[in-house]
Amino acid sequence: MIAIGDVQGCADCLRELLARLPADEPLWFAGDIVNRGPASLESLRMVRALGSRATCVLGNHDLHLLAVHAGIRPAHETDTLDDILAAPDREELVDWIRTRPLAVARDGYLMVHAGVFPEWSPQDVLERAGEVERVLAGDDWIGFLREMYGNTPARWDDALAGADRLRTIINALTRMRMLAPDGSQDFHHKGPPDTAPAGYRPWFDWPGRRTADTTMVFGHWSSLGLVDTP
Repeated sequence: MIAIGDVQGCADCLRELLARLPADEPLWFAGDIVNRGPASLESLRMVRALGSRATCVLGNHDLHLLAVHAGIRPAHETDTLDDILAAPDREELVDWIRTRPLAVARDGYLMVHAGVFPEWSPQDVLERAGEVERVLAGDDWIGFLREMYGNTPARWDDALAGADRLRTIINALTRMRMLAPDGSQDFHHKGPPDTAPAGYRPWFDWPGRRTADTTMVFGHWSSLGLVDTP
């Protein structure tokens, strides 16, 4: 298995990378197939055409595309989604995106786009992801998108229910970088860990994290740089 980070609409780079890889090697994509780069539509079609060879989790930009498509969120000035929104197979592509998982586990690896709460075991991660996946793949997925945005609650609680629970799950899996000293998710710091406020830690460096014995595959944090650690 080869893991590939955020493609972000960079179809030429992806094509060059795929040409260097064994043709039968399973590929894991860590989300954010679309947006920011110049060729979101081509990137999306390329990954989808890989069929069962490709396993892809949802990232925050993929979810943003769903929200823009549904008319729930306006496009940002920096978005590069117009080619998808004007495509004749737009509905088919949107349906493919919204039925992707938020977490996958195989052969000792666990992949999400961004991060996980320290309280979650690997099985918890898959179960929490499944709660959101079922809603996104269901008939009321647009209704869910209307409730998806927001930064609260920022801390996990097993008692969370309804939209608050699903929003907290999706924020962790697709937006997480740093945790504040109380274990709540910080949505503001996007730079390298060594520039964060005192007491803040990357989610993967939190003491007692219940996924610490599982090799995690993730993307999202573009400014993280090289982290060479067990």
